[in-house]
Amino acid sequence: MVIKVFLASSSGSTAIKKKQQDVVGFLEALRVEYDPLDIACNEENRMWMRQNVPEEKKPANGIPLPPQIFNEESYCGDYDTFFDAKEDNSVFAFLGLPPPPGSKEAAQADKAHIVTNGNHVEEMNGDLEDTIEVPLEERNGDAHVEEEGEVAEGENADDEAMEEETEGDEAPADEEEAVEETDEQAHAEEEEQEEEELRQLEEEEEAEVQEEEEGDLEETQEEEAE
Repeated sequence: MVIKVFLASSSGSTAIKKKQQDVVGFLEALRVEYDPLDIACNEENRMWMRQNVPEEKKPANGIPLPPQIFNEESYCGDYDTFFDAKEDNSVFAFLGLPPPPGSKEAAQADKAHIVTNGNHVEEMNGDLEDTIEVPLEERNGDAHVEEEGEVAEGENADDEAMEEETEGDEAPADEEEAVEETDEQAHAEEEEQEEEELRQLEEEEEAEVQEEEEGDLEETQEEEAE
């Protein structure tokens, strides 16, 4: 199985360049073999990519932008779906490849398999039965009146300590909220910049298509005039 990554080597959009670098860099870090296909210098690659991206995955103007990822003829996804798989440690599943032994994704798959088969539940039940011990007093039928008072005093002391820790954590929590707001604002600005660059690239694509159509029309008119 060959992973195909459709790229634009001469793209004028910095957002697209960054996304392409992220995809290629992560695949190389995972040692995943892939075939980079340039749509800027090869018209066949461009047409194949546009025809094989599912209609429901295309943008409103119908022109998918790079990077687009395929496994042979099967469509995997674009940058956004690749990024989501990266965050979930499921890139190999996204690519349709088996995860390498010892990887986080392989460990998650093994864990899910164990839970699905019910082995994990059985093991837990067995461990609980082994670890539960009946107090000596209960086995003898004696009451724990004296211990109840000591437990209540211990719980009160724990509650007071918890209140003091909570009061001390309020200031750091406010600082964390401020940091999160700053990060969200920076992320929003970055998304706006990427959207603007993508909009410009789409306009350039549409202009190229229009120029090609006008050129074909002029050739047709010249042939008819001859």
